[in-house]
Amino acid sequence: MRYVEACGLRVSVIGLGAWQFGSPEWGWGSQFGPAEALAVVDRARSLGITLIDTAELYGGGESERLLGRALAGPGARESVVLASKITPTWPTRDRVAAAARGSLARLGTGHLDLYQVHWPNPLVAQRSTMAGMRTLQAGGLVRQVGVSNYSLGRWKAAEAALGSPVVSNQVRYSLLARRPERQLLPHAAAAGRLIVAYSPLAQGVLAAKYTADTAPGGVRARNLLFSAENLRRAEPVLSALRELASAHQATPAQVALAWVVHHPGVVAIPGAKSVAQVEANAAAADLQLAPDELAHLTAAADRFHRELVTSAGALVGRRLRPARHPAEG
Repeated sequence: MRYVEACGLRVSVIGLGAWQFGSPEWGWGSQFGPAEALAVVDRARSLGITLIDTAELYGGGESERLLGRALAGPGARESVVLASKITPTWPTRDRVAAAARGSLARLGTGHLDLYQVHWPNPLVAQRSTMAGMRTLQAGGLVRQVGVSNYSLGRWKAAEAALGSPVVSNQVRYSLLARRPERQLLPHAAAAGRLIVAYSPLAQGVLAAKYTADTAPGGVRARNLLFSAENLRRAEPVLSALRELASAHQATPAQVALAWVVHHPGVVAIPGAKSVAQVEANAAAADLQLAPDELAHLTAAADRFHRELVTSAGALVGRRLRPARHPAEG
């Protein structure tokens, strides 16, 4: 396992996302349950995965409660960097403090290693949200502050309001979702901050097992990447993943994760429903792709994005084209 450090926060480049724990939309209660989740966390720790990410929103608090059970054993809590997130319904100073105490109670711990604002709320001033974070840090309840789904401008404003580093920004990032490369990745690399990539496998598209005829249901049915048209567009990317997976005796998902975490200051938090999945994810940390292999994947992803933009532009053009008057024939 490889590790990176920013502002004193040292984490594994492959973490464990815990959205799936307690969330029926991910198959909780039908495909897997508490026994599997506890086994996943235990195996993750034994593999050197230190970053475990959850949120008060996940499973209505059930994800946090289950992680509390999983980390209750001797030395378990001390072996991980435990991160959670506040739902930004109204993240004022008092609400931030109250939400953190609720998360701490569900997690059964005295502190959070990383506490993040799940989404920006433009109706609440950053100074109020970050005042709550400062209070938590001063009281020893939170060690590091992060944000999630923030633009670069909002991230910098949050740090200015906090008066100390906002060490991380958790954003959607994968071969098929590359907007963070425009500003966020360069800033993180230059400023010594972290990008925490969620959905690094595009919710499973990059596992290269779905086709236009076999798209999944559940929460992923709402993801436009699983549309028949986009799965067809993504096929060259999936083909490149399969090609490199074969060359490295790996899986397409492992190759996709290795591409994400080769970027400086980027860590990934894929989910896992089984021990086998978390083992495969962890192994991706040590998969070294050659520069030409990375370039091959990036070029395939570039073509996917160009086609996506071209298609979106054509669709907008059709919608904006004025209707003909009957007399125009």
